[in-house]
Amino acid sequence: MANDETNKKLPRIYTRGGDQGLTQLIGAGRQSKDHQRIVAYGTVDEAGAVIGVALSHLRPDTRYADLVHDLDAVQQRLWDVGADLARIHDEIHPYRTDESAAGDLEPIIDRYQAELPPVRQFIVRGGNPAGAMLHLACTVVRRAERETVRVGRRTTIHAPVLRYLNRLSDLLFVMARVANVRAGIPEVPDAHSAHVFH
Repeated sequence: MANDETNKKLPRIYTRGGDQGLTQLIGAGRQSKDHQRIVAYGTVDEAGAVIGVALSHLRPDTRYADLVHDLDAVQQRLWDVGADLARIHDEIHPYRTDESAAGDLEPIIDRYQAELPPVRQFIVRGGNPAGAMLHLACTVVRRAERETVRVGRRTTIHAPVLRYLNRLSDLLFVMARVANVRAGIPEVPDAHSAHVFH
């Protein structure tokens, strides 16, 4: 009986509103779920989920406490990025991603980069579960960036969003390397890669 009462009070997770293939853009009404903005913010959401999987591998190991702290902040920021891709800007729906968002990542990238050996060639993505998931997160963020560029070809986007995604992929690449190096896992260079980093 208590369970029945509890269930009556809980909001339903399903609304049936998307059963016809439509969803809501903030300030722009209902749109098809394959609308380019929706594809872009859906990819940002996917990136946040992959980071969540990486965090599930990082959290139990105190060697990674700084990565956990920084990735927690990234997940929060990605909600702002997704919201800005989901909205048409006006006075009622202001943007949420700060102008400084990309720049705020640069000292974090530099801090992690300082503990890494130089890389001269492309490296094969992988390593331990945390490192491999961070490499995957990097590629998903790069896809989100590509999808955001497509949106920007058709309509105005909030420029800090694109800059943030670009810088975030750099951060995730460096974090993936850090996770593997701290675990003592050697990086594998691409056997056919020339020296592309200087």
